[in-house]
Amino acid sequence: MAIGVDLGGTKIEAVALDEDGRELLRRRRPTPPPRRDAVPDAIAGLVREVEVELGQRCTVGVAHPGAISPVTGLLKNCNITALNGRPFDRELAETLGRPVALANDANCLALSEARDGAGAGAAVVFAAILGTGVGGGIVVHGRVLGGANGIAGEWGHNPLPQPLADERPGPACYCGRHGCLENWLSGYGLAMDHRRRFGENLTAPELIDRAKAGDHAALTTLRHYEDRLARALAGVINILDPDVIVLGGGLSNVRRLYANVAVRWQRYVFSDQVRTKLLPPLHGDSSGARGAAWLGRELAGAS
Repeated sequence: MAIGVDLGGTKIEAVALDEDGRELLRRRRPTPPPRRDAVPDAIAGLVREVEVELGQRCTVGVAHPGAISPVTGLLKNCNITALNGRPFDRELAETLGRPVALANDANCLALSEARDGAGAGAAVVFAAILGTGVGGGIVVHGRVLGGANGIAGEWGHNPLPQPLADERPGPACYCGRHGCLENWLSGYGLAMDHRRRFGENLTAPELIDRAKAGDHAALTTLRHYEDRLARALAGVINILDPDVIVLGGGLSNVRRLYANVAVRWQRYVFSDQVRTKLLPPLHGDSSGARGAAWLGRELAGAS
């Protein structure tokens, strides 16, 4: 049995898979405040709860924001900023008392969807997380591309391409820069853009609901969002040229994105036609945890 855990800014989710990748159970908890041991303890508690229900010890993989630095071995680029600079993989292994496979959450999403999801059979899959943060992961011929610096696919802190006059310099980001894609394309970024444009303080889900109901202001904000997402993904296509782009995170549930963004990106991609498919995740919100479970099983098999 394999347990995959997806650590997010607002929730921690664990999924247990059998040897054939069938989901046995799923459990979810709120992410605790990132005090010294709170996050490792919460993950360990969730794993043990699942193991009690299954009646056996399992392999464990964890999907997390950011990346483990190949130079220092410490977590970096995590939007749960209190975890940055910590040996997060070692902390988890010590707390759980066993080896734990760790990987960026977008890499886990990409692996899950490339293995048996929306990108199954595709040579190159790019996964874009559009949630509390914005991340990206790449799988090539079934293998996660990590990169020399451990940041392959991390597009969230690139600047918005081809910014319009009212998009410069862009919102300030926690990374110290302005105009990062994360501050335009995350759920928070969508809500803040609407607030700047119309003065309404709505959450992203509330804004989406209003757009579905035909609200003019919400639809206007969403159209601007779609164009920014099209510009950003066109840059990915121009460099990586993936067969499939899979969206993850809360905004991946906005169905209109798949048709509208794929039409809009045509004008930004350097090609006579765009064959790249833009697809929702087949495994939905559990895809990151599923990818982590696959990695945990591979780590156990290699040891």
